[in-house]
Amino acid sequence: MANKPPYTITERAADSLAKIVEVVTRLKYATGFSRDIRLHRENRLRTIHASLAIEGNSLTLGEVRTIIDGKLVTGGGTEIAEVKNAYAAYDRLMSFDPYAVKDFLKAHALMMRGLIKEAGQFRNGDVAVFDGTVPVHIGARPQFVPMLVEELFTWARASSLHPVLKSAILHYEIETIHPFADGNGRMGRLWQMLLLAQWNPLFAWIPIESLLYRQRPEYYRAIEEARHNNDSAVFIEFTLAAVLRSIIEQEKHQVEHYDEHDVEHYVGLSDAQCTLLRAMSSAELTRRELFGRLGIRGDSRAYRRHIDPLISAGLIEMTLPDKPKSRLQKYRLTEKGRAACGEISL
Repeated sequence: MANKPPYTITERAADSLAKIVEVVTRLKYATGFSRDIRLHRENRLRTIHASLAIEGNSLTLGEVRTIIDGKLVTGGGTEIAEVKNAYAAYDRLMSFDPYAVKDFLKAHALMMRGLIKEAGQFRNGDVAVFDGTVPVHIGARPQFVPMLVEELFTWARASSLHPVLKSAILHYEIETIHPFADGNGRMGRLWQMLLLAQWNPLFAWIPIESLLYRQRPEYYRAIEEARHNNDSAVFIEFTLAAVLRSIIEQEKHQVEHYDEHDVEHYVGLSDAQCTLLRAMSSAELTRRELFGRLGIRGDSRAYRRHIDPLISAGLIEMTLPDKPKSRLQKYRLTEKGRAACGEISL
């Protein structure tokens, strides 16, 4: 196994992990969150706004929403580009392998496109994080960055550690290595969400970054304390507490605003998605067969637009989830998908 990063799993972290598993299970099976497409979109916008705001982007949530809707806003071109880039990166989230360096670089290329010359590349020079004029962290020397990232991902792929714990460790290690000339914070948060969403797709729609933004001093302090200790334990504790609080907030929102059986949860489905659900109501279908029902070419863009949201919402599932690109892959309705078919009169 590749070099293991320095970390300790404390009792507090273990307790948070157990509670995360419990609450996310309730969120998935005892609320309408997984099928609330409109809330998913709003949470994605909140995620983008918060992750960029942590880095100093001054655009409001409303302005971020306006930009994604394709309308004009008054603001700096760089900040607007940051929003569009982040939306593109998060939109591709579930297509990335969290342990593949090439996908890590692809995601960075999307996140930083047009913002820095080295978008999609590891940095060629030294980099430091400053508090005013005082350097508080110096990233790894550039010649060691590719090796360090490769070792980190190799360890993570082979490790049997719970994905929630691994997500926090990778987030911290990415910030410590600081592999890019810019965008390291954005990539650390994106990659933690990716690992969480690979474990449970609901996490693709939970705005953990919003809580990190509200707790910026504690977020930075956890990173610095972990560096001082040469052990990510305190960062793991902080991050898992943030994950737990985020899903509790989503559960509370569901309880306060929605009836569990309210069919309005399904109004966010497009006509095309309704057609796809109807097509799967009587048989398992291949990707080609599904898009044949729509009369369109099933390219990657169409897949991300029509199929990915249905999988993330728990309405459909792959017949071979461990082999997503298999030529034998088919798609079928879940129990929730069948309920949706009945409730929205497909």
